[in-house]
Amino acid sequence: MTQVPPPAEELRLIDTELWQLDARRTQLLARRAWLVARLPSLSHPSPVPPTALPPPRGPEATAPRVQNVLLLLGGLLLTIAAIAFTLVSWGHLGIAGRSLVLGAVTVAALAAPLPLLGRGLRSTAEAVAGLALALTVLDAYALHAVALTGVDPAGYAAGASAVLAAVWTGYGLVPRTRTLRLPLPTALTAAQLPLLLGAVAADAGRYGITGALLVTAACDTAVALRAPAGPVRITATVGAYGVGAWGVLGAAWLSWTADGPGAGTLAAVLLLFAAGTALAAAWRGRAAGHAVGLSLAVGLLVVAALGGIVHPVVPVAWLVPAHLVLGIGLLAAVRAVRLPEPVRHGLVLASAAVQGLAVLWALPLPALTLLGPAGWAARIWSGTPDGAREAVSADAPWLPQLLTAPLVLIAVAAVLAFAVRATTWRPRALVGAPALGWSALMAVPVVLDAPYPAVLVVELLATAALLAAASWWPWTTESGGPLPALVLALVTSVSLAFLSLPTRSATVGVLAALTVLFGAASLVRRLVTLAVPAALGYGTALACALGAAAGWAPEHTALLVLVVPAVAALFAARATDARTAVVAEVTGAAAGLLAIGLAVGDPPMLSLTLSLSAVIAAGTAVRADRRPVAYAATALFALAAWVRLAAWGVTAPEAYTVPASLPALLIGVLRRRRDPRVSSWVAYGPGLAATLLPSLAAAWTDVHATRPWLLGAAALLVTLVGARHQLRAPLLLGGGVLVLDALHELAPYLVQIAGFLPRWAPPALAGLLLLAVGATYERRLRDVRRVRDVLGRMS
Repeated sequence: MTQVPPPAEELRLIDTELWQLDARRTQLLARRAWLVARLPSLSHPSPVPPTALPPPRGPEATAPRVQNVLLLLGGLLLTIAAIAFTLVSWGHLGIAGRSLVLGAVTVAALAAPLPLLGRGLRSTAEAVAGLALALTVLDAYALHAVALTGVDPAGYAAGASAVLAAVWTGYGLVPRTRTLRLPLPTALTAAQLPLLLGAVAADAGRYGITGALLVTAACDTAVALRAPAGPVRITATVGAYGVGAWGVLGAAWLSWTADGPGAGTLAAVLLLFAAGTALAAAWRGRAAGHAVGLSLAVGLLVVAALGGIVHPVVPVAWLVPAHLVLGIGLLAAVRAVRLPEPVRHGLVLASAAVQGLAVLWALPLPALTLLGPAGWAARIWSGTPDGAREAVSADAPWLPQLLTAPLVLIAVAAVLAFAVRATTWRPRALVGAPALGWSALMAVPVVLDAPYPAVLVVELLATAALLAAASWWPWTTESGGPLPALVLALVTSVSLAFLSLPTRSATVGVLAALTVLFGAASLVRRLVTLAVPAALGYGTALACALGAAAGWAPEHTALLVLVVPAVAALFAARATDARTAVVAEVTGAAAGLLAIGLAVGDPPMLSLTLSLSAVIAAGTAVRADRRPVAYAATALFALAAWVRLAAWGVTAPEAYTVPASLPALLIGVLRRRRDPRVSSWVAYGPGLAATLLPSLAAAWTDVHATRPWLLGAAALLVTLVGARHQLRAPLLLGGGVLVLDALHELAPYLVQIAGFLPRWAPPALAGLLLLAVGATYERRLRDVRRVRDVLGRMS
């Protein structure tokens, strides 16, 4: 803890510090006055204190950088001058003069770095050495232009580049010039050309040129592995990757376009040579990342080489399986032979890449099998297809080159199930293997072009097997649990449902079977969340199919569809899981809306459908946790009554609605007296809506003024009562009906006024309204909040 001194002692310390500061300030001021007197330029010093002045700027370029730039420019200028002399002024001298001048300049340039290095001028020596190397290239050009004009340019360039590479290598290895960094990388750059240009000069063809590139890349690799860190290794690495990639692409193209086993074998030899070079580099590589990448390339090159041998002789459908076998064999070889860890990792990645590409090639067939039957939705019950291929490719082209896709999927699934043991990848493999096996099973009947009923049976059995596996198999956490199997079962069932659309009997039978299967799965606790909506959905589709098969009208089919919401309500009442109950009720509500939509064309049947829906909703509202559903039940009952009145042709609905509204209002009054906390919507809303809304609908179609005036008076009375007793339901219902009734009565006059107004008047009025609203925006918001607060305080 810090010890705080007493006040007297602290005051003494502060006074001492201030005295020392004053003494130091006096000393500095005296020194400053003496400096000002000695320097006339400071006789009028700046009022800005020295500490506020910015520090002086340093040089923008350092001396070594300036030196390097100057040397580089000088070397470039001398090189340009030498080129101009060689190309332009060469012809003004005789043969002796030419040789003497260019040779003397070259020798002088090669010798100049020696004394420069002796004096420690290394940068200058590097610049002169660069000039000397450029002069040797000009010497070679001049020699061909004057004395060897009849020699083939490509052959001469190959020999000249080899000689220059040797000369520059020797020059860079001389003890006196070994410290120069330019000769050896330049020699290695020139060494990239002799074999390539020699193959071109010898007309070696595509195989010879590709081989020359690969041999050059191998030499670069050897240099990169043996050279120490520095410019030589960097140049060799760039050359190995660049020239090697060029050669590998050429060899791969030769393998792909081979027209026979002989040509494929030659291309395979080239690819294997490249693979050997990459393997040597990976085995002796210094960096693990490079070793893994090179080993990956080795595996791909080996598979491509061996696959290129069989490429010209196997059918197209078997080409990918052949490469897949090689990829799996590569994985087996890696497991059988002891290899360095980076090399083994790269080869395993290469095998995985081959298998992944094979799966991507095979996936269009399962996709066609699952998605193709959706095309029958536009041609329901149009006739039995001739076979599985016609059934799944209703509106899609058939893919004959994918006949071997199931074999590919099964092979990769087996590898995932039995070969993947890594802790990180094992859970994913346990999910991917069943998915691939299922995809292969779905595609087998299509490949065999099995009869149409056989395809239905296979997919139905697959759905049942997946549901059974999801229900009873002891799934572990690492395999994802039963969810993957259940999802596969749902996908298969959807495809099967579309696949059953060509015939009436198939549609009814398949939908009934799917309803039973998923209904049985709903009894299993772990599957209930997904199985319940699936069972109810297929039950709804079955009801529609039965009605259509029996020739019923849509409004009669709606009564059959209402069985689904009833079953859903019963199941939700017995469900122990709240989420399962919600899912069942939502699915049942969707089926109920479908039934109402089917019955819209026939008002009597629509009224009956609404009444039955209201009964189902009222049964749900009996549960303590579903009391709000009573609102929906009340609305459905009211709608059913109004639709029935409209179907009977009743023009005075008040005779039927008022006798029902009065007891409802009386019950609401008694309930409010017993429990004042009950909302006015619950107490008075049903009774008021039962009379006001049908009367409003009748008033809008009534040509006489008696009903609108009476309805307006009643709505005004209800609004005033709601305002007097601060009841939200009467206030809003009465006010809304009053406004709509007034608009109905004023509509003819508004139309006449609109006819007299010029066309520019509506936009002008809208603009004025926007300006007025914008000008009083804040006040209007305050008024709206005040009205909201008033309504919020109402019951």
